[in-house]
Amino acid sequence: FKDYDQDVDRDLALALLPHYYNHVPEILSDEMKELRNSKDSEAAINKAYDKSILSNEDLFTEVKEKGMKKMYKCLKKDPLAVLSIGIWSHYEDVIRPGYNGVNARIDSMMRIYMSAQMEVIPERTYYPDANSTLRVSYGQVKGLEPRDAVTYDPFTTLDGVIAKYVPGDYEFDLPAKLIELWEKKDYGDYANSNGAIPVCFIASNHTTGGNSGSPVIDGQGRLIGLNFDRIWEGTMSDLNFDESRCRNIMVDVRYVLFIVDKFAGATHLIEEMDLVYDVAEEEEEVVPEEPLLD
Repeated sequence: FKDYDQDVDRDLALALLPHYYNHVPEILSDEMKELRNSKDSEAAINKAYDKSILSNEDLFTEVKEKGMKKMYKCLKKDPLAVLSIGIWSHYEDVIRPGYNGVNARIDSMMRIYMSAQMEVIPERTYYPDANSTLRVSYGQVKGLEPRDAVTYDPFTTLDGVIAKYVPGDYEFDLPAKLIELWEKKDYGDYANSNGAIPVCFIASNHTTGGNSGSPVIDGQGRLIGLNFDRIWEGTMSDLNFDESRCRNIMVDVRYVLFIVDKFAGATHLIEEMDLVYDVAEEEEEVVPEEPLLD
């Protein structure tokens, strides 16, 4: 409920549910048909929101405190839960199989269709088939100022993780051992030049869905992190990549090593790796003394 607004959710339902059952009547679930055929569907939707524990934090908390059996019993009768499960079940059981069948037939003919186009219209420029090929994105580690008086530094540290610590919270709880390591500053060889543990960093790489977990390599071919997200201001980059405001987010390999070694105690894994510390570059330029995974 932290980011939930019942009024917005209710208004969306009042606008979209009638749009759905009026425009795709052939594929409606029984629950949607019942809603459509009611004397006053708007009143039915409002009634569902008034009675549902899913749209009322106080009701939800009250039921939750009575245990999971009570919660399950309530959800089986909850009007919004019944409607949602009905729509999803109908989609899974009826719509998706037919959709997948049509897609399979389309896929089986796509090769023939593309070959025909390339033969009949040879002057057209066609996208190459990039299946099973390596995709590489490049950029620079750097922060940004997305709006007035807001500045994002390129690096975060364990200090920031601790600052967000909320005991028992779903998102911000932390294991006691991690807090203990932070309190003792027991960072091993993985702290940066300021004595802090780097956690994440951002850069101007163009990433998309599917890039999560991709290795991040520096200019010398060393693994320095793993990509996993994008900043909120750059989520439009699939449609419009703007280097001035798009940043991908990566976990720093030093934090990965710190967790593996100091937190998990899997030092035997660290011993199998070649860590690079003092790296002399060409013409005797020196990279900062920070461990990178070769």
